Amino acid sequence: MSAVVVVEKLCKNFGAVVAVRDVSLAIAPGQIYGLLGPNGAGKTTTLRCVATLTQPDSGRVEVAGTSDPRLIRERIGYVAQEVALDKVLTGRELLQFQAGLYHIPGPKQKERITQVLALLNLEEYADRRTGTYSGGLKKRLDLAAGLLHQPQVLILDEPTVGLDIQTRLAVWSFLRQIRQEGITVLITSHYLEEIDALADRVAIIDRGQVIAEGSPEELKSQVGGDRITVRIREFAEREEAEQSLTVLKNLPMVRSGLINSAQGNAINLVVDNASQGVSAIQECLAVAQIPLFSFSLSRPSLDDVFLAATGLTLLDADLAEAEQRR
Repeated sequence: MSAVVVVEKLCKNFGAVVAVRDVSLAIAPGQIYGLLGPNGAGKTTTLRCVATLTQPDSGRVEVAGTSDPRLIRERIGYVAQEVALDKVLTGRELLQFQAGLYHIPGPKQKERITQVLALLNLEEYADRRTGTYSGGLKKRLDLAAGLLHQPQVLILDEPTVGLDIQTRLAVWSFLRQIRQEGITVLITSHYLEEIDALADRVAIIDRGQVIAEGSPEELKSQVGGDRITVRIREFAEREEAEQSLTVLKNLPMVRSGLINSAQGNAINLVVDNASQGVSAIQECLAVAQIPLFSFSLSRPSLDDVFLAATGLTLLDADLAEAEQRR
């Protein structure tokens, strides 16, 4: 099956800053395709190049069989991270304005507006001014506007950032529904659970480059090993956590380990066999007279994929990016 979105060796710099470097993607029709990475990784720039909002320095973008920017815009819906609505207009009026921009014929406008309002459960709010909408309602109206002209590809930049969990789950349900209708979704996020739950395939981006690509299960299986998180205290000092990690690394079933500052200096271990590893870890810490506050077991996650490729968790990469910008 031919890809509906093709990106080949995409590059984009902003002065001396390399935003995107040789990014290549091939997205099949009807997929939810996720771009996962920390803030500043190049996700939004990649989306903006696909949506023809940013001109790449080099590389090729093709959407639904065309590289013509004007035709690409006819075939995509784009929903930016920041919602920008005219507070004076009602939801229905805003959609009517949007329909005019897309040159949707008058008789068709009413039908499409009614359809997208129903799809996103906005009927009871349609005739209220958008200035009275909650953040979740504004995001749903933004999604409705992006679908109004029946695009082949819907491009979403961090669609659930800042939303409460109930609204996030509603957006997830909506995305699964439109996938069943054959619409391809290209979505960026730095929420691990969001991409893991939604995406058929995912590209993990760091510093403008794709460092891993595949289905979530494929990527996690490549990492291998079970995960054990050990806490010696609820909030341990870095030095004592590092001393404990040094002791635990001597166990034969421990492949690797690191200190996770985002978890109160918890010790994240990769082990060959979690069932054997738990008892061995408990005994090892007892012999070394190191306290054990708690431990938990898990299978590999997308964060482990990122960690294996970069040496950092996604949260640590976000923190490093924020520190660099200061």
